[in-house]
Parts: sequence; C-alpha cells; structure tokens
Amino acid sequence: MIYFFYGSDVEKVRTKAFEWVAKARAKEPNLAYARLTREELSAATLEDAALSGGLFVSRLLVLIDDPLPATPAVSDEGEDEEKDVSSSVFEDALDALATSDNAILILAPKLASAKAKKIAAKAKVEYRFDISTVRTAARGFNGNLANALETRSREKLWLEINRALIAGDAPEMLHGLLHWKARDLMAKGSRAWQPRESRRLSLALIELLQNARRGNADLSLSLERFALSI
Repeated sequence: MIYFFYGSDVEKVRTKAFEWVAKARAKEPNLAYARLTREELSAATLEDAALSGGLFVSRLLVLIDDPLPATPAVSDEGEDEEKDVSSSVFEDALDALATSDNAILILAPKLASAKAKKIAAKAKVEYRFDISTVRTAARGFNGNLANALETRSREKLWLEINRALIAGDAPEMLHGLLHWKARDLMAKGSRAWQPRESRRLSLALIELLQNARRGNADLSLSLERFALSI
C-alpha cells in the first residue's frame, strides 16, 4: 500500500514524511525499514520493496525518496542525466507497490501535476503540502543545514549536523536532506559547486549511506566526516 507525500512546500513535505516514518517505527518496533534513493531504483529493488517479507519479518516499511525528477538534470557533456531506466521502472512498479502488504511511503515534493495525479490515484493515503501565503515557524526542515552545504561551509555544516543529532533528528533524515540538496545543486547550479563537483557530491552521499547499511560505518559519524571533507 502506498502513502504519498507531495506538494510544493518541499520543507513541509520532507519533514512530515520523516515524522510519519518515525511514528510508524515507534508504533511497530519490529517493522523492518529501508530507504531507497532515486539512484537505487531498479526492477529488482522495487520488486523487493513490494514483495519482501518472511518468517521473522512480516512487513516492511520502505521510503522511496524523490523517485522522479522535477526537472531533467544535464551532465557536463550536455546529455540528459535523468534519461535512464529508473523513472520508467518506478512508474511500471506502481501497481505492485499499491497492492503490496508492505507500507510504501513515496516522498516526491515539487512533482509535476500529471505525475502526482498518477501516483495519488494508486495511493491508500495522500498527504499534500503546498506553500501557503502564511508560514509559521516550527522545527522541521533544517534550512541552515541545506544552506551550509550549498555555500560549502564545512565548519557550519559540521556544526549543524551535530546540533540536529543532539536535538534528536534521525541520521537517515539528515542524509535525506543532504542528498536532496545535492541533487538540487546538480539541477540549479551553485557558485560554490561546479557541475562535476555536485555530481560527485551526490554519488559520495549514496556511497556513504550504502556503507552504513552494510554495517561498515556509523551513519552519524559518517555524516560528520562528510561535512569536514567538502
């Protein structure tokens, strides 16, 4: 079954999605959890998300983070980086994800209207958060963290990561925000990051998460080391 988080308010969409994950995991501690980034999507990983279970794990909670690009990203050679199989494979898997016994959370802010409607039609529950004319101050989306990465301020980024961890933010949530920002830098460009550098930044964050999942490194410590390496 699909739980769909989307809308033009990127900050609120991401915050609410990770809050939902935290509540679900607290409510059902034995629920196995996995987060898939766009680059990790394939027919095999999506089939696992829809069908996996077993003797010791009856159900999975899978967060699919930003599976479809809002705008195509262009490589240094001028080729469309997003013209790969991930988008079409994801859309082909929607029916299987919708009928799965697993909880499939799709996090896709700023998605094109046609794409959003297609996913919403398959969702058990949809959560839409659009930017309103009145914004209230609340803890959630860490703008300081995103800005520190954008401006390439390693000391500030390290400090913001530690502040967030002390405040109780999950390392996976911080990684998700950093990886979203890396992809945003790839799409929009930045004074501090050249196109090749922002691409390598995104790949480095993917590798960091994969190493943590394999048990080769603690994600919190890896994020701190990453901050000091930019």
